[in-house]
Amino acid sequence: MIATVFLALGLVLIVEGLVYVLAPSLVERMLETLRALPEPARRQVGALASVSGLILLWIAHQLGA
Repeated sequence: MIATVFLALGLVLIVEGLVYVLAPSLVERMLETLRALPEPARRQVGALASVSGLILLWIAHQLGA
């Protein structure tokens, strides 16, 4: 179980790092766009990301990961 947690965190860090390495200007624009959104909209984006992540984890679990 703990190995799976470390695997997931490692994958998240790899993807996050690649975004900053490959498209730093895109990250800046995305942050500016997020700053322009009202707080409730940012909360909805966060909730959507969390639910999407949970769905992906569930699918991975069903596939035997």
